[in-house]
Amino acid sequence: MMYIQQIITSFIASAAFGMIFNAPRKALVQCGFAGMVGWILYIWFQNMGMNPVAATVIAAFVVTMISYFFAKKYKTPIIVFSVSGIIPLVPGGLAYDALRHVAQNQYDLAVQLGARAFMISGAIALGLLLAEVTNQVIKKAALPRKL
Repeated sequence: MMYIQQIITSFIASAAFGMIFNAPRKALVQCGFAGMVGWILYIWFQNMGMNPVAATVIAAFVVTMISYFFAKKYKTPIIVFSVSGIIPLVPGGLAYDALRHVAQNQYDLAVQLGARAFMISGAIALGLLLAEVTNQVIKKAALPRKL
C-alpha cells in the first residue's frame, strides 16, 4: 500500500512541477512518469538498506536516461523532463530541518542534516553527469566511422 501512495504522489508532484515550469501539456504525463520512476527506485533502494546518497545517484541517473529517451521520442528539450523528474529527489525537507535546528541553536544536529542535504544534492548532480557521459558514449558508438 505504501508503494502505491508513493507512486501516485511522486507522479503528481513531478507533473505539477512540469506545469509550474511551463512544460508543454503533451509532456506532463512523461514528466510525471520520469519523477515517479526515480522516486520509486530511491525508495526501493532505501528499503533494501542502501545508503541514501548511492540511491540518489542511481535514481538521478535513471531519471536522466528516461529524460533522454523522452526528449528524443517527443522531440522536446531534455530539460523539460529532467527537471520535473529530479524534483522528488531534491532534499528540501532535510535542508528545512537543518535551518530549523540552526534557529533553535542546535548547531551540531544542523550541521549533520546540512551535510546530508549537501551530499544528496551532490549525488543528484553526479547522477545527471553520469547519464550525460553515458549518452555521449552511446552517441559516439552509434555514429558510423569514417576512414
